[in-house]
Amino acid sequence: MHPGTSLPESGPLAGLLVADFSRILAGPYAAMLLADMGAEVVKVESPSGDDTRSWVPPAREGVSTYFLGVNRGKRSIALDLRDAGDVTVARELIRRADVVIENLKPGGMARFGLDYETVRTSNPGLVYVSISGFGTGPGRDVPGYDLMIQAVSGLMSLTGDPDGPPYRAGISVFDVMAGNHAAIGALAALRHRDRTGSGQHIEINLLSSALTGLVNHSSAWVAGGTVPYRMGNAHPSVFPYEPLPTADDDLIVTAANDSQFDKLCTVLGIPHVAEDSRFARNADRTANRHELRPLLIERLRQKTALEWFDLLTAAGVPCGPIQTIDGGFAMAERFGLDPVVDVGEGDRAVPTTRHPIRFSATPAVYRLPPPELDEHGAELRKWLSEDV
Repeated sequence: MHPGTSLPESGPLAGLLVADFSRILAGPYAAMLLADMGAEVVKVESPSGDDTRSWVPPAREGVSTYFLGVNRGKRSIALDLRDAGDVTVARELIRRADVVIENLKPGGMARFGLDYETVRTSNPGLVYVSISGFGTGPGRDVPGYDLMIQAVSGLMSLTGDPDGPPYRAGISVFDVMAGNHAAIGALAALRHRDRTGSGQHIEINLLSSALTGLVNHSSAWVAGGTVPYRMGNAHPSVFPYEPLPTADDDLIVTAANDSQFDKLCTVLGIPHVAEDSRFARNADRTANRHELRPLLIERLRQKTALEWFDLLTAAGVPCGPIQTIDGGFAMAERFGLDPVVDVGEGDRAVPTTRHPIRFSATPAVYRLPPPELDEHGAELRKWLSEDV
């Protein structure tokens, strides 16, 4: 039914065909999540390839690790949508697909007759996911990059030292969030199709993903009329919930409720502090954080961050050392999470980060390494030319 039938169909989405017309991060990430869950994903690229193929350093054997990180499990076909023959190939791929993911500027697919309203006539069950920066209204012509969204959404105003400049987050957080929303939307629409037989158009925009992703800060403004402000690593509503110095490195301590705070004080050898009326409840601790912080630091400075991590974790107090990314993977290994999976065989094997969802009956699959540009073009063109 789909290309690549020599590969065993498995995973919860086995049997679904996804046409991925997206590039860079949000769309490719969403499509990769679906591929991990068993969908057959065809990545449609321009003849010059996805932009991220050239985003180096870093690279692995000359290939951008950025591209490798969000494109496993896919087959690549290069199509020039300015060419009528290639548009015909694209249209046939969409006719056979269960899901389309695209992130051209709003109206971009319509230039080639590949927009939802056009293609739904030949595929009424199609789930068509469009990702943009600012939606299809007055912001339709504004390009949407994650850094822009971090700026205009207000995230950067919350990130950094109180007296310093705004900072971007260390990752493209809203691209990833929008990619997750795109995958969720596609799955919900597929469920609707199972019941009704009808597909639908799903629209995701980065700014809306950002505003919902700002969660308590969005609610502070929408429900409380309060504009949150930059607090460095502090939390506006909880204390302790920030890095605190130890004998060597800072340790994140997140005693977010009264019980956890009691346990923290017991391990630190200051149980009387938990009984102090200034610190007995979270609201008290938050209001009196400047008095409480030095009491905690005095005790924490007696051991190293890793020593406290073991002691506090054993007592049920959430905490963690501040590590570089290699340390994060090492901790995942320590906890048996097996965070790295090799995809492909021999020289084509690529280490990638494990799919985040564990399924008890239909585990994620890792069938194909990130593709070379147009690696599967010939077989896909042949398949799409055959009658089905």
